[in-house]
Amino acid sequence: MRVLHTSDWHLGHLLLDLPREREHRAFLLWLLEVLVAEEIDALLVTGDVFDGGNPPASAQAAWYEFLAEAHRRRPAMTTVVIAGNHDSPARLVAPAPLMAGVRAHVVGALPRRTDGSIDVERVVVPLPRADGRVAAWAVAVPFLRPGDLANDDGDAVNAVYAEALGYARAVREPGQAIIALGHLHVSGGEPSWMSERRITVGGIEAIGAGALGDDLAYVALGHLHKAQRVGSEHVRYAGSPIPLAMGEADYKHQVVVFELDGERATGIRALPVPRLVQLVRVPRVAAPLEDVLAALAELPEAGPGAERELAPYVEVRVRLEKPEPHLRAQVERAMRGKHARLVKISPELTGDRRALGDGPPPEALSELDPREVLRRRWRRDHQGDVPAAVMAAFEQLLREVEAVS
Repeated sequence: MRVLHTSDWHLGHLLLDLPREREHRAFLLWLLEVLVAEEIDALLVTGDVFDGGNPPASAQAAWYEFLAEAHRRRPAMTTVVIAGNHDSPARLVAPAPLMAGVRAHVVGALPRRTDGSIDVERVVVPLPRADGRVAAWAVAVPFLRPGDLANDDGDAVNAVYAEALGYARAVREPGQAIIALGHLHVSGGEPSWMSERRITVGGIEAIGAGALGDDLAYVALGHLHKAQRVGSEHVRYAGSPIPLAMGEADYKHQVVVFELDGERATGIRALPVPRLVQLVRVPRVAAPLEDVLAALAELPEAGPGAERELAPYVEVRVRLEKPEPHLRAQVERAMRGKHARLVKISPELTGDRRALGDGPPPEALSELDPREVLRRRWRRDHQGDVPAAVMAAFEQLLREVEAVS
């Protein structure tokens, strides 16, 4: 049996107000070809299908069209999807009766029975081979919100996985594998804080992969946009298929394919996703304005027939000794007629004519974690550390903000 793991599509995403529909469409068409070429029997999508809880109609259409076409091309393939922190669980599972017709099993919020116990039969999904025999069981745990948990701490997250995995171990037969799905931060994973919301439950930011058990064939993870292994070859973040921030320009975007040999995964390999639109930083390291404008002048001209949607995204990085009120106008004038789209201007002020490396780097408030802002303000106003009760209340506030944003 052959399985493909992908994650964090973020359909409907905008890069500084620029739509990404063309890039997502190219990825989905490429993925359909891979499903056929690799003869995939099970597709795992580990959260953040959409970029927000109320995605545009075009993003929803792209999702449903993909599922329908994937089923047409691979009618025996099973698709398992979990909600991520960007998804609306209710919206994702609303068309469940129709999704069943294309062999797609979606888990939005953690399902519970009337007595409060986890409805494990809706979380643990059989993965059959083409001949109908079950080859594996997918433990599909979605992004866990505070309301999904019996209590608000890291042990509650581990308890959810323990209960679901316990059921999978009870129903599986010898030779059948167990695959765990999750949308969370596992200890040891390398995040990109500029494009990924931090996931925190009761101040516990991550769980350890070891808490899931060592008898799993594969652990399919979502949330971190950088594709990576975490500790073991079979514990992986698939990463996002396209870069979602300029800081992800150098990421190696991919999907992961593996085969099941009895209870183990073998032949785990990454397939690189072709990049339709390039992300460019001009220059690579911040330079004086005069040098930056000269570098922008070297960008290729748009030329006749050039497609605007395929023009590279450009971040301009300029070093300034004093504020430059006409900076944007000068940059836009230098880029006029170029086959490039300005996404961001990143000025770095030295102010005292020192080289940037001679002093501490400037900090933007938007780049600081909210917890660090609270800690600094508290130290300034109260000359001490933030009390545990205040920090716990602040964590609750952050969770409430993330739940509605």
